[in-house]
Amino acid sequence: MKFKLALLLLLTTNCLRAQDSLFARKTVDTLTSPYFWGRGYTNDGVHKAAVFLTAQFKAYGVKPMDGKSYLQEFSYPVNTFPGKMKVLINGMELRPGKDYIVSPDSKGVTGTGKLDQIDGTHFVDKQNRIVLSLEDKLTWSVEAKALDYTLIQMDKKAVKQLPATINADIENVVIPDFKTANICGVVKGTSKPDSVLVMTAHYDHLGGMGINTYFPGANDNASGVSELLGLAKYYAAHPQPYTMAFICFSGEEAGLLGSKYFTENPLIPLKSIRFLINLDLNGTGIEGITVVNATIYPQEFAALKQINSVGNYLVKVNPRGKAANSDHYFFTEKGVPAFFIYTLGGIKAYHDVYDISATLPLTKYTDLFKLIVKFNNSLMKKTQVTLSSAN
Repeated sequence: MKFKLALLLLLTTNCLRAQDSLFARKTVDTLTSPYFWGRGYTNDGVHKAAVFLTAQFKAYGVKPMDGKSYLQEFSYPVNTFPGKMKVLINGMELRPGKDYIVSPDSKGVTGTGKLDQIDGTHFVDKQNRIVLSLEDKLTWSVEAKALDYTLIQMDKKAVKQLPATINADIENVVIPDFKTANICGVVKGTSKPDSVLVMTAHYDHLGGMGINTYFPGANDNASGVSELLGLAKYYAAHPQPYTMAFICFSGEEAGLLGSKYFTENPLIPLKSIRFLINLDLNGTGIEGITVVNATIYPQEFAALKQINSVGNYLVKVNPRGKAANSDHYFFTEKGVPAFFIYTLGGIKAYHDVYDISATLPLTKYTDLFKLIVKFNNSLMKKTQVTLSSAN
């Protein structure tokens, strides 16, 4: 009888691990698909992602944070590249995203010119105001405006000969008030609803560069959104004494704009937040995790490390100090205690076209999920429970 019970528990645990992994993989696959076009500024990418996330919250039973709408709308300026994207060096056409990127603060340009070498890595077409820069790695980002020249960053391995001529046809459009929204939901607490634990992750990414190239953003940050959705699904099915809140931020890649907007226009009193956990770059974990703000909140960090030690979830839980590198930052600045957790090891793709679901291992998705749930339990000072009912 004991053997059968042990076998049943083992099979249940393995099944739940598989379900967690399947849920995570499906979510990352979905958010990185061409339909969402990098969850950015062209092809309605970030707007489609907002619709998807709203539907997920509703399906789980997570309620709108303000009681009316899941969307907290705001806007900001952004420079976009929705159309033509063609560059030839020495008569050879380059592949956008792989051989080159256009600096996100560039203006559009159409022209052919001669390149003059400035130094070992920079060349200039003075007539068309084009600068060509040779790079070891192509890393894209987002900018609010366009300058009066075009900077093309090229992989130095893309062309064997010294760049001598350039032909460019690049379209840019500056949107002065790009409209987007944070997605905000809650599961009300059963006995202490005015005490809140918050889990956050940004869902926006870089979008597309031209009509044929987009940046999938698997690790950054479909992985964190997947972890947040798993937690939202779990807590909706298992309400806690405290209110559990979930925020998917937009505008992170443009400068933490969504989280800044929320802290300036909070939908829940910031003073009611017992703790916030921000999830970003959660797709690996073979070398453990780093916890930003660990040195600012040593008591909570000690509890997190103790829980990890007992559960043997992650090989390392590394402390880091204060850093303005993700959406936890403006909450901390407002006095809200917060950790930013990111995973370590594995793939090195970042802000490039190679950050794809197929190569994202999601090594520690389930273990990080369990660590967060048990940490939340410790914050609520309730007896730690097993996650046998989580799926």
